[in-house]
Amino acid sequence: MSNAAPLPAAATTPRVVRTVAELKAAIRGRLEEDAVPGAVRRLALVPTMGALHDGHARLVRAAVAENDVVVVTVFVNELQFNDREDFLRYPRTLEADVDLLAGAGADLVFAPEADEVYPDGPPLVKLDSGRLGEKFEGEARPGHFDGMLAVVSKLLHYGQPPLSTAVPVAYRAYFGQKDAQQLAIIRRMVADLNYDVEIRPVPIVRSPEGLALSSRNRFLSAEEAEAALVLSRALFLLKRRADANEPLHMEDAEAMVASQSLVQLDYFEVVDPRTLEPLAFNCSETPFTGEALALIAARVGPVRLIDNMPLG
Repeated sequence: MSNAAPLPAAATTPRVVRTVAELKAAIRGRLEEDAVPGAVRRLALVPTMGALHDGHARLVRAAVAENDVVVVTVFVNELQFNDREDFLRYPRTLEADVDLLAGAGADLVFAPEADEVYPDGPPLVKLDSGRLGEKFEGEARPGHFDGMLAVVSKLLHYGQPPLSTAVPVAYRAYFGQKDAQQLAIIRRMVADLNYDVEIRPVPIVRSPEGLALSSRNRFLSAEEAEAALVLSRALFLLKRRADANEPLHMEDAEAMVASQSLVQLDYFEVVDPRTLEPLAFNCSETPFTGEALALIAARVGPVRLIDNMPLG
């Protein structure tokens, strides 16, 4: 059970800080505020690139429910973009983001400029996502996951409880399951490099029709948004079969996607959720058993969308 304080009746605007020094001082102050001697305080970090939507709000609310202090980072990381035009057009909506975070109960917002995160320019020493980062999204966007690790590793360090804090602190970081490959890579980085943080996944938030919420959905026309629903329908078809321990018959789900002319499929695979290696055995005539993860990506009009579904 969490000893986190209950949510306030009215939303309080979170404090926005711009530098690492301000962030660490603010975290220390919040952790020591109203601390009970001997009680463990719980600190949560929620990394984002901004342009927040209800999916992010759910991430933050999950963190608020389990922790005493919640820090949300808002930083558009250029190292994750292969296309500079895509980076430049990514929405920057900090004022609206802060309003959403106030409603979700966040305490602090860390919104640095690029030269605060990368004071000497792009890092010379880099993390390598290895074979986990070479497939699927990594194949479509070479270097994307290495760039993601560069900033996530920094953000995890920035949000870490200060050593001088006068109270014991448990540290967690929250990530959405929508970016399933990213989540798998972050978990492996934390395990391989012995980060002192617990990674907490939060399930995908979907529209009432089933579309996974994404900052990129705003670029879809009404017709394209309707067409994009075929992605979640194909995933839920596999889930129903997996829940019933039936053969998945992937060809049916693939045909469903192919029937939608506005959708150009990039990949559709069922994989091991830890290694991201394909599970061909469970994709044929064999009754489904165990656990797996269905991954799908497609271009709908000008927008590339990803989605996934845990199976089993």
